[in-house]
Parts: sequence; structure tokens; C-alpha cells
Amino acid sequence: MTFDGLMTHAVVSELNTTLADGKITKIQQPYPNEVILTIRANRKTYPLLLSAHPSYARVQVTHVPYANPATPPNFAMSLRKYLDGAILEKIEQVESDRILKFTFKSRNELGDLQQLCLIVELMGRHSNVILVNQETNKILDLIRHVGVAQNRYRFLMPGADYVNPPAASGIDGFTSDLKTLDWLSYYSESAEMQVKWLQQQFQGMSRESAIELQTRLIDHDHYLTIVTHFFEQFDQVNPTLTISDKKSWFTAFVYQSLAGTLSHFDTLSELLDQYYLHKAQRDRVRQQGGALIHFIRNEIQKDEKKLKKLQKTLKAADSADDYRIRGEILTTYLREVERGMTEVTLPNFYADNQPLKITLSNQISPSKNAQKYFAKYQKLRNSIAYVNDQLAKTEAELTYFKTIMAQIEIAAPKDLEDIKAELQAEGYLKVKKNGAKKQKRYKVSEPEVFYATDGTRIFVGKNNYQNDQLTLKKAHKTDIWLHVKHIPGSHVIIDSADPSAETIQEAGNLAAYFSKARLSAAVPVDYIQVKKIKKPNGAKPGFVVYEGQQTLYTTPDEQLVQRLRKKPTLA
Repeated sequence: MTFDGLMTHAVVSELNTTLADGKITKIQQPYPNEVILTIRANRKTYPLLLSAHPSYARVQVTHVPYANPATPPNFAMSLRKYLDGAILEKIEQVESDRILKFTFKSRNELGDLQQLCLIVELMGRHSNVILVNQETNKILDLIRHVGVAQNRYRFLMPGADYVNPPAASGIDGFTSDLKTLDWLSYYSESAEMQVKWLQQQFQGMSRESAIELQTRLIDHDHYLTIVTHFFEQFDQVNPTLTISDKKSWFTAFVYQSLAGTLSHFDTLSELLDQYYLHKAQRDRVRQQGGALIHFIRNEIQKDEKKLKKLQKTLKAADSADDYRIRGEILTTYLREVERGMTEVTLPNFYADNQPLKITLSNQISPSKNAQKYFAKYQKLRNSIAYVNDQLAKTEAELTYFKTIMAQIEIAAPKDLEDIKAELQAEGYLKVKKNGAKKQKRYKVSEPEVFYATDGTRIFVGKNNYQNDQLTLKKAHKTDIWLHVKHIPGSHVIIDSADPSAETIQEAGNLAAYFSKARLSAAVPVDYIQVKKIKKPNGAKPGFVVYEGQQTLYTTPDEQLVQRLRKKPTLA
């Protein structure tokens, strides 16, 4: 489902309850289109995400970890200047449109009170976050600057007057008189046109919401009661995630028109965190790690081309004995070969004296032709050892880069720095020199912690550095180590010498989920005690060997993974 005007209404109601009279304690802009305001309210701290992302625009309290850039963007600095320490007075929605207004009370540089409005417009590629001085209606700054050439309707730049976007058509279903609509015309339409009719009549109603209301409007006699109840449910929410085989939807309550497995959440923000966890995270990783991904893809392509050439050379070396045989036959029948001949047919004493045609150079003597064949033979023989060595190195490097790419696929934005540092340490990426400053020793980020149903801690490394630290330094020798069989993935450690069968199965599910086999079924996962894990001398980060393992089979379950992220409350 899209973040439509009806969902916006429900979120505004939840945020007003949660953040009322809250104080801004921190302002960050971890991503180009997203701002996080940390608000202290009701003795709790809430990270409020304001997203103007073209595809994932939304407003919610989020608990998904994020990584801040080394230098704060200009918009973040503007927000800190005007809103640091500000008090949130109210959150309003413009009718049923996807526009939210956060009104703040703060003091200016002279200590005088001022009212500022942070306007969040959730409009696809036109989404924006705009800071406006409420007294003068002047734009102080905004996350996306939009000039006249891009938008003739309004000028969105610092110093300009704030102009509301074009008003949405239709009525506000939460406040308007529903009797004013021509419901007879609705029932006279076809099923497809009924959906469009509802979208035209009600502001901010997405197609999914219109289909849901249409599904309920079967009873002609009680249509007003049905519509009224439909809108009332956005004030009495039951946050629901519906997952089918190919798609998932988030809704403020159970939609009868959607089929699939239902999951319920305590708040709309928790629901949105779950829904956008991978969608938004993949996009953030692609944004922040674009250059890294491009480099690794190029290295993989280079190694694959090199591998083909080496295999071709090795295949050619298989014919080395043919050159030796020709040289020996020429040497044996040297008297029968005359200078100036371009070819000669001689009996092959290695094949029952069958005739063998041998190509010659007419520019050199018969003995030199024989020597030329021996030289080719020796060259190919000498190349075999070198080619085999290069084949082994190239295959190992290709496996390494494919492992790195698999780690990027499961990485959070904060994990990219570990991967970049590893590639620098391995000599694949150049380290930027900071003049005379001494390079600080890189500190590896911590692995993610999960909790089994019985409360046992399970650690998951997300990259090679984390994997090495976790397996070789942090884990106890009696802990249980898990990894998918013959597939790139995370090292998983059960913090127990004698875990239950259920805990091992749950840890196996984590190992399968955080691997390249995430979308597969019946994934084989090896598990063994840490003391039996060995790292060969000179092996690349993350590479280990082991013997005596046991293997379980599991199908990655995203809902189980999310449940294991929360520490269970044990009786």
C-alpha cells in the first residue's frame, strides 16, 4: 500500500499522542532525502523520521539504525540553527492530503520566541521537507531546492514565500458530510469505475483503500454507516502487515480485500519500520555504496574474463605432447626431410607407424624445424604450473569478490565502512592520505545481536571483518558456530556451549537469512563448536576451515528474524 492521505491521518493521530510537547534534542540527516529529529517526550526518546524519498516518502518514529555522514548536509545545519531545543506544539494534516505541518516554538538568536513550521509534503518525486517562518511565511530552507524551471506553479527556494501545492480534489472523508455525495451514481457504475469514483470523491484515497471501501459497500441500504465506520477505523487502528507470495501491504487495520498472512503491530511506526526495513535499506545501500558496488562488479568481470583466458591457455597446454612427438619423429627421419619443404608425411611410431603430416618452415633447416617443435613443447610444459597457480589465485579472488558482493546485499548502510576498510587493507582500494596526520586505526563495528526464544544470545557478523572478530576473538571456544554450506554468508555464533535444539534451529535460520541463499528453500547450514574452526595462514578475511560439522536444513523466515531481534520477556 502507498502512504496515502488516510494512512497519513492515522499516523498524525499516533504522533500527536506520542510526541505532544516534546523537545528536539538532536537533528541529523543521515541520507540525502531523509531527516531524523530526536524528540524527548513523556520521559522517552523518539527518533522521528521525515522522509522525502521519491519512492518511500513517509513520516514515522523509527528504530532502524542509521549511519551519519562525516560532514552534516546544509539542510541539517539549517535545522540545527532554527530548531535545536525547539518544542513541538502540534502536528496537523492539511485536510486528507499527504501534507503534514509540524509547528514548533523556539527562541531566535536574540532570545525572542518564534513559531516555525516544518512542512512535510509526501508527493512521490515531488516530496519535500520545508522549514517555514510561520510569522512571515518565508521559506528558511528545504531539503530539495526547486527552481522556476522545474516547477512553474511555485518557487521553492530559501527566502521565497511558501505557497501550498495544488489542492487535492474531493472531500475530506473524516470531517465532511458524506450525504452530499451522489451515492446513486456510485452504484450505477461498473466495478472498475466504482474504484475510480471513490478516488475522485475522497481526498488522499489510494487505489488500495478505494478497493477496500468498495469491497465493504455491498449493502446498498447501509452505505453511509459502512463509509463512516471505514473512516473511523483510521482513528482506532490495528496496524497490520499482509504478506502474500509476491507482495506485501501495510494498512492501518485489516483490509478484507487483501489476501495473505497477517502480522499485527503495536504501533503504526513499528509496522512501517518492518515494511520499509529492506526496501528503503537496499536503496540507501545502493546510494551510499554505489562506487563500491561498481568497483566490485568490475573486479568480478575482470576475474571472470581472466579465468576464461587461463582455461583456454591450459587447454592449449594439453596438446604439448603433440609438439614433442612431431619433434622426435622429425629427428628420427631427418635424412628424409629436405630444406625448403613446407610439410612432410612420416610414419608415427607412437601410433603403429600411421602416417603423420608435419608442417615445416621452408626458411630453416630440418633440424631447426625439429628444435622449433621441442621449444614449443617445452614452453607449454613450463606454462602449465604457472597457469594452474594463476587459476587458483583468480578463482580464490573471484570467490572473495562474490562473497563481498553477497555481504553488500545483506548489509546495512553502517556496514559499508567495514567493507571499504577491508578492501583498502587488502590493497584493492587506495587509502586517502590526510596530509601529515597519522592514519587512525580502523575500529570494526559490532555484530548484530539476536535473542533465541529461550533468551540465548545469537551474534551475526555482517561482513568479513565482523566475521573474523566474532569467530576468532569474541566467541568462546565452546560456543556453537554456524554458516551456510558452500555459500557466501554471515558467521553466526550461539552464546552457549549446550544450546537447545530450538535455539540451534533459530540460529540456523539466521545463518540462512543473512546469506546469498536468503530466497532459497531447505538451505543447508553447518554447525560446529568454535574450537574446531581454523583460519589458514594468509587466508583472506572471513575465510575459515573446519571438520566434523553437523548440518541442518532450514528455509529463511523473515518474520522469525524480526522476532529474534527483540529480547524475549521470560517468566
